[in-house]
Amino acid sequence: MAAPRKPAAVKAAPAPAAAVEAPVSAPKAAPVAAPVAAAPVADVQVAAKEAVKAVETKVAEVQENVRKATEQGVEQTRAAYAKLKTAADAATASLETSYSVATKGVSEFNAKAIDALQSNTLAAFDFVKALAGAKSVSEAISLQTEHARKQYEAVTAQAKELAEIAKKVATDSAEPIKAQLTKG
Repeated sequence: MAAPRKPAAVKAAPAPAAAVEAPVSAPKAAPVAAPVAAAPVADVQVAAKEAVKAVETKVAEVQENVRKATEQGVEQTRAAYAKLKTAADAATASLETSYSVATKGVSEFNAKAIDALQSNTLAAFDFVKALAGAKSVSEAISLQTEHARKQYEAVTAQAKELAEIAKKVATDSAEPIKAQLTKG
């Protein structure tokens, strides 16, 4: 028989080596700025109120300037309108006066022209009556020559008179407009 065997000695596993602990360092802190003097909340509120008040003052000044400029613009527009209306009224009055003078002058011119026409017509009738009573050709030629001379003188005088009237009408009717233009 065999000798009992001795149980083999169990070797113990080597003990785990002690964990080597790395030195744990604390997280690095952010660099600290120089200490700021903390303003009290009341000072900040006062500063904010002053800033708001300054802005409100500037806004009020701008609004006042805009209001004044607008009022000035309205006043200037009213003054310009009043001047324009006055000038338009004066121009209208001078045109009415000019028209009235021209109307009277044209009436006078037409009356003179009608008088000249009537006078020339009567002279023509007188000539025809005299020509009808002529006893010879030489007498008829003499009547014709005399009538032509008289009519030439009459028409020349009438044309001169009508030209003077036309000139007077033109001058007189332009005078109110001319006066208005030199006035303004």
